[in-house]
Amino acid sequence: MIALLDRIKQPRVILADGAMGTILMQRGLKQGEPPEKMNLEKPEILEEVAREYLDAGAEIIQTNTFGASPLKLAFFGLSDKTEEINKRAVQIVKKAVGNRAYVSGSCGPSGKLLQPYGDVSENEMIDSFQRQLKILIDEGVDIICIETMTDLREAVLAVCTAKSISQSVPVCVSMTFDSTPRGFFTIMGVSIEQAVKGLTEAGADIIGTNCGNGIEKMVSIAREMRKLNSIPLIVQSNAGIPALKDGKLVYPESPEYMAKWIPELINIGVKIIGGCCGTTPAHITLFRKIVYEYYN
Repeated sequence: MIALLDRIKQPRVILADGAMGTILMQRGLKQGEPPEKMNLEKPEILEEVAREYLDAGAEIIQTNTFGASPLKLAFFGLSDKTEEINKRAVQIVKKAVGNRAYVSGSCGPSGKLLQPYGDVSENEMIDSFQRQLKILIDEGVDIICIETMTDLREAVLAVCTAKSISQSVPVCVSMTFDSTPRGFFTIMGVSIEQAVKGLTEAGADIIGTNCGNGIEKMVSIAREMRKLNSIPLIVQSNAGIPALKDGKLVYPESPEYMAKWIPELINIGVKIIGGCCGTTPAHITLFRKIVYEYYN
């Protein structure tokens, strides 16, 4: 396979995979348990999920490491397992997909607030990202995906940490925005303009948005981002906003509904399209069909 940044330069959009956490909940992950624990206890389930997304047409497959920084794992008494959890996650995806897809090292928020709003210093945050990202990069991921970020300072620290470990592994960062009467902002008050400027200056190779919104609002966010910068964009939408039905979270946006917006994202100039919470291999399968029809 060619390097991912070279692939991005080609006209055709790249498909990423869909949700991890919501699928694992359907396959035995108990409420309140960290998904990353499955890397050690049930790797066969993660292999199965990776293969299903590969068969659906995804060219980028994520590792099950969204919450695998030591700061986040500490909530579950697993910080001492940081290296093992991240190492196994990469090995699982590589075993499942071989050289047929790019492996994305997923890195989510630490779950902590930086000083002065919280009790974590910048150095502690950097050390936490360093432990996770070094293992992911050493194990050979094709891209680091820092995702679902709401604090621009934390996101920038993660980008800078990844770049300090390797200049050759591309870094993707996606923020989660909420719709407000004044426009789109993260829960930490970061605007789209601030996010684009801050992440670009930090050295991110790809920026975008994931989680928190259904596909229609993601189109609006992507359009605003594209006006501000020419850096490659990624969009990974939820399958809508979930509602509780019979004690379970149900995501309302079907593969058919989400897929009809794919041409609009391509027209805006989004380079990587995937899914977040509530999306499934069925969504990615239909995305692939729409992408094929778009270019043929």
